[in-house]
Amino acid sequence: MPEVNLTQAEAEALIAMEKHRVDEQEYDYPALGGSIAVPLVSSDKRESFVLDVSRGRIDLMKGTYQNRARQVVVLVRLDFGGPMHRNPDGVEMPCPHLHVYREGFGDKWAVPVPADRFTNLGDFG
Repeated sequence: MPEVNLTQAEAEALIAMEKHRVDEQEYDYPALGGSIAVPLVSSDKRESFVLDVSRGRIDLMKGTYQNRARQVVVLVRLDFGGPMHRNPDGVEMPCPHLHVYREGFGDKWAVPVPADRFTNLGDFG
């Protein structure tokens, strides 16, 4: 896939943008090792997004929820039940952690999960 670079302002605008399902299709939570990709669109229908949900193959508590823009740009990704993540500066971030797009680095940086935004990390379904 081609790499798409956004400015930080563009990424933040896309993250903040209201997103809606493109249709009424229902999706089942993926089985172990499975994944789903739910197409989303902005309110004005000018931007497309994808909500990816994936689960680990063996560990029931491992998975990822991520929001992509422009097919390939990961805006935000929540990783849970997996290993630590090492940021480009060498700092290790325990799981769960949240990746948020950072200009020049894409989704390579992780931060602690904001407890005020994710209140029930034990319920992944």
